[in-house]
Amino acid sequence: MKTKLSVGDTLGEVFSIYRDQAGVLLPVAFWLFLGVAILEALTEEVVVGFLLAIVLSLVVATLYQGMVVGLVQDVQDGRRDSSVSDLMRSVAPVVLPLLGAGLIIGVGAGIGFLLLVVPGLYLITIWAVTAPVIVVERRGVFDALGRSRQLVRGSGWPVLGVLVLTFLITAVVGAALALLANAIADSEILAIVLSVLGTTVTAPIAALVASVLYFRLLEIREREEPASVPEQGGDGLG
Repeated sequence: MKTKLSVGDTLGEVFSIYRDQAGVLLPVAFWLFLGVAILEALTEEVVVGFLLAIVLSLVVATLYQGMVVGLVQDVQDGRRDSSVSDLMRSVAPVVLPLLGAGLIIGVGAGIGFLLLVVPGLYLITIWAVTAPVIVVERRGVFDALGRSRQLVRGSGWPVLGVLVLTFLITAVVGAALALLANAIADSEILAIVLSVLGTTVTAPIAALVASVLYFRLLEIREREEPASVPEQGGDGLG
C-alpha cells in the first residue's frame, strides 16, 4: 500500500515540536533577529549599511533554519540531546550551501510567481525540503535541489497544502502581531522589540515545516524504495 503524506498530521507534528521545544526555538530566534533589526534601524539611511543588514538577515535566517533542522533531527527519538551551541556548530559547515540554495529558490520561485503564479508554486513545492537535505545529508546545492525534488515526487499536492496553510497561518499571526505593535509602541526601541517578537513567534513555524516534511517524506520514500533509488519520469504534484 502506498503511504500518503497527511497535511493535518504534518502540521500537528510541527506545532507539537514548537510547543515542546519553545524554550530553544523562541529565545534563539529572538536574539538572532534582534541583532538584525538593530542593525537595520541604525543603517536604514546608509546604503552600504542597508546592504550589510540584508546580508546579515540572510545569514541569520539561514543559520536559524539549519539549527531547526538539526533540532528536529535530534528529537526524532523523542528527546533532545544536543545543546543550542551543538546545533549551531553542526550548521556551520553547510552555511554556504544553504545560502546558495536559498538564493536559487528565492530567485526561481520569484520569477515563477511573476509567470502566472503556478510555476512559482511548483518550484516551492519540489524544493520544499532542500535545506534539510543539505543539513542532514550534507549534499551540495544542486544535488540537494534534485534530492528534494525526488523526495517530494508523488506527495506534491499534500506538500503544497502544508506550505499554503503554513503561509496563511504565519501571515495571520504576523499581521495580528504587527497591528498590536503599531497600537502600543510609543517609541522606536519598543517598536523594534515588538517587531522582533513577531518574527520570533512566526520564524520557527516555517523552519519546522520544512524539517518535519523532510523526515516524513524520507520515511515514505524509504518504505517505498528501501534502496532509496531515485525514480525516473515526471514530477506531477499528485
